[in-house]
Amino acid sequence: MSPAVEWKQASIAVGRDEAVHCSGPWTLQHLPDLERVLATVSWPRLRGLIFDAGHITAMDTGGAVVLHRTVAQLRRQGREVSVEGLRAEFAELLRVVSANWDRVEAAPATKPNWVEQLSRWIVERARHAVAALGFIGESTVGVWQALKRPSLIRWRALLRSLELDGFNALPITGLLAFLIGVVISYQAAEQLRKFGTNIFVVDLVGISLLREISPLIVAILIAGRSGSTYAAQIGTMKVTEELDAVQTLGLSPTQLLVLPRVLALMLALPLLMVFADGLGVFGGMLVASNQLNVSFTEFVSRFEEAVAMRHFLIGIGKAPFFAIIIVLVGCYQGFQIRGGVDDVGRHTTTSVVQSIFLVIVFDALCSIVLRWWDL
Repeated sequence: MSPAVEWKQASIAVGRDEAVHCSGPWTLQHLPDLERVLATVSWPRLRGLIFDAGHITAMDTGGAVVLHRTVAQLRRQGREVSVEGLRAEFAELLRVVSANWDRVEAAPATKPNWVEQLSRWIVERARHAVAALGFIGESTVGVWQALKRPSLIRWRALLRSLELDGFNALPITGLLAFLIGVVISYQAAEQLRKFGTNIFVVDLVGISLLREISPLIVAILIAGRSGSTYAAQIGTMKVTEELDAVQTLGLSPTQLLVLPRVLALMLALPLLMVFADGLGVFGGMLVASNQLNVSFTEFVSRFEEAVAMRHFLIGIGKAPFFAIIIVLVGCYQGFQIRGGVDDVGRHTTTSVVQSIFLVIVFDALCSIVLRWWDL
């Protein structure tokens, strides 16, 4: 058989000179035939083996994996194996496969038991917890340094963030708070009317909105609106290597991207809550007037009497902590992005879920502590 015909198929054979001759296209579609040939090869008993790969006409990653695996198996038997005659581009491909063999090598067939899976999960969670604490510490130091030296604050970025996360959020925040006030007052009207206690709608709307519902609704809304934006923007900058350029210029990503957002949202969120409180109470006032015959004058008079200032201050006092949670979670998830577009979407979703979860947990803890203090 002529060499031209022989090389149409991938082949590996031991010649009379006891060298291993590799020929033909070592590509993915020819690997089944090549594997069958390898299973029948009788290797020479020489300590030193030479693989003559000069007649390999084509090679892809699959072929390089088979060649490296064969050579590695012989070397584990104590043999000295050398590959000669391989074309430059194939040799480079073989070098890449060899350098990354630990990643492409087949994983064990046995599935890890539940103890091993649990230990891996705990280690992974602990690693994320340590990274999150490090990020919180770095951000805290950055904020403290900025408070001591206001010149470190990027005022233009702060004002821009204040506009995007505060002023531009006024319409949706106000509309949602107004509707929440309407719903609370409307649902209470049916029950209060039965007992002739219409005036107590003021207590229900005022205390629930100012103390709990408005702060929570605004925080959840901003977490979905702005927290996702922080993660997506920082993640995109990391994917496009803009953050690497920032660090090359000697700038701190924390002071550049995190600090202005923290300060801006700590200013914007209390103002948004005040705005939401006003429109929420106004929505409750409209329903009370139409459904319970409680006039605006009676509503305001009862509101001043029944709703203490502490309820308003407690609601507003939660705002800076909500802002810190939203910004730090969103920025942290953005910095954790390693892959491409899919990774950006995954971490953006994670940032929203974690922000909302932590906001609700913090609000619940505040309710418990304030109940202990009889506030």
